[in-house]
Amino acid sequence: MLYLWLEGSSGSVLKHITVMSEKEPLESGKANPLRWKNFQHLSKHELQLIDDNRYEASFRAGEVILKQGSPSSSVLFLISGLAKIYTEADGHKNFLIEIAQPGALVMGPGAYINSRNTFSVASLVPSRVCFIDFNVFRHLAKTNGAFAESLLEDFCLKALTLQTKMVNLSRKKMPGRLAEALLYLADEVFRSDEYELMLTRNELGEMTNMAKESVVRILKEMEESGVIYSRAPLIRILDRQKLILISEKG
Repeated sequence: MLYLWLEGSSGSVLKHITVMSEKEPLESGKANPLRWKNFQHLSKHELQLIDDNRYEASFRAGEVILKQGSPSSSVLFLISGLAKIYTEADGHKNFLIEIAQPGALVMGPGAYINSRNTFSVASLVPSRVCFIDFNVFRHLAKTNGAFAESLLEDFCLKALTLQTKMVNLSRKKMPGRLAEALLYLADEVFRSDEYELMLTRNELGEMTNMAKESVVRILKEMEESGVIYSRAPLIRILDRQKLILISEKG
């Protein structure tokens, strides 16, 4: 068990995380426990370098994994579980950027700019997380061209996804924004039209730039019109085509 002192708005808080003493060896391809496809560009020696400079920890639901503004000394991968990536603003509500899933790289631009985390990450369910020394990633990007290109592609895809989301948030009305979020959760996170939503109504509002009360009202309207079934925490999409239409025309 590892104990950390974290600074928060209410003062210092003693927090514990469970550090896994045993790690599954890294291998390229499907056997890789981290499942990031870009590890396939690394040699056995380079994979061993990563393996020697990583550690794993377990977090309970709701625990903060990375804090916005803290030093970005590591890149992060979820081995299991789900986490929310969000920005914090003083005096304003958070903005939920995306849901982090196993196999995806979590690293913000601050790692290369000012060595600070530009967002926070918190577990939504019990999660196992791998931290890898950023200096090792930087070294591999400098010495392995294929790895560097794949890292750039990963960053570009995230930038494009965020750009698309910001455009949609600015042009869509509230029903369209909420419909888009429900479809994102169904298609990209749960891969099912029926799922148990781990987000609160307030967090749904943070994802769609809406007040909690608006989320509750629009969910009720969608249920009354037969588009979804909503009984917390269950969400079931009943009329996908109509929900897509709301998302596109909203």
